[in-house]
Amino acid sequence: MRRRCDQALCLNSNNHLPCGHITGRRLDEDRSSGFARRIGYNPVQVLKYFTAGESHGEALVAYLSGVPAGLEVSLEFVNRELWRRQQGYGRGGRMKLERDQAQVLSGVRHGKTIASPIALLLQNRDWENWRERLPVEHGDPALHKRVASPRPGHADLAGALKYNFPEARYVLERASARETAARVAIGALAKLLLRELGIEVLSHVVAVGKARVNAEIPWEDIQASCARQEVLLNCADPQLEGEMKAEVERVLRTGDSVGGVFEVVAHNVPPGLGSYAQWDERLDAQLAAALMSLQAVKAVEIGAGVTAAYCPGSEVHDEIAYQGSAGFTRFSRSHNNAGGIEGGVSNGQEIRVRGYLKPISTLRRPLASVDFETREPVKAAYERSDVCVVPAAGVAGEAMVALTLARLALEKFGGDSMSETCRNFNGYLEQLREY
Repeated sequence: MRRRCDQALCLNSNNHLPCGHITGRRLDEDRSSGFARRIGYNPVQVLKYFTAGESHGEALVAYLSGVPAGLEVSLEFVNRELWRRQQGYGRGGRMKLERDQAQVLSGVRHGKTIASPIALLLQNRDWENWRERLPVEHGDPALHKRVASPRPGHADLAGALKYNFPEARYVLERASARETAARVAIGALAKLLLRELGIEVLSHVVAVGKARVNAEIPWEDIQASCARQEVLLNCADPQLEGEMKAEVERVLRTGDSVGGVFEVVAHNVPPGLGSYAQWDERLDAQLAAALMSLQAVKAVEIGAGVTAAYCPGSEVHDEIAYQGSAGFTRFSRSHNNAGGIEGGVSNGQEIRVRGYLKPISTLRRPLASVDFETREPVKAAYERSDVCVVPAAGVAGEAMVALTLARLALEKFGGDSMSETCRNFNGYLEQLREY
């Protein structure tokens, strides 16, 4: 039976506009399909980003959309962030070859953002050595360099099974942590945006192997560590940094690799970012997802999350006082075991989130594996790799935290231009002071 549709609910063939004509579809079908698709559940994110490129391909590309107009962009700052990612004792030979520099393709003119999508290009110098091994067109199959046996702990086998590849070369190329260079580049832009709001994001190394910092490191010490012109392991404690270096040297001698822990600290974050209203709007959930997306990160901790699980509540929760002036508001806390987040919302204290890295999966003394072709037992394939990447992972972690906080800040304060965003932000700060 043909019926006249309800224009408020029915969509035309493009699923965008009220159709305004007779349709054979039932109204309940409109409700369950077109209407549901229109309203959705999760909102479109204000700040969108993604990356493209392979480890040994011609270049990495990073795309960032949603940055307001008028943000001053310093390529010197972006390139220093890329330099920081390449530093650290235990990095492999690839870092000696690459000198990452960001080239802006769009979205920035005369030193400022223009509100259009930003595209960044990072050339891979190693491409010259792989041009014939990974050609875009068919090329010579004899020159293809197979990953003949999957490496335990890497994406090799899982990826080959998923995409039905006969071996793991294409898996390695995209799963590689080389991709984080693109994230660091756009993360630097997010940091520049946050700086306009007075927010800073840095990291430091908490542990390498068995060498571990047990005390909370003050923000000023983290700043000093990140400002160094020579980076060993980016630990703010010089004595413990020496012990961490010894851990790296130990695995270097044995052909092994070592993991560790980095902590990202977001300083001067106002209360109110994130929400407890829905599960996917919680700030801690979003930060955990952002850090877990980094290669080799296998666990995330916010504040004293791990140790808190073994302590009574009276020793964990941050007691509240009211003392006239204590930052954004007149409220203060006895300490920061919550890591700056309560109920999925920033509470005005420093946000402290840690990423736990497993050891790098590629070992110079390979573990047992199976040949993709023969199914016979062999040693896992070896590709040139790092031994310890904890400091570099910390820089990538900074980028992911900065991108998350920048997105939430734009969602809260809005603004098509930085002057509008800052005006809205300052009005919110005044609201906090008067609370």
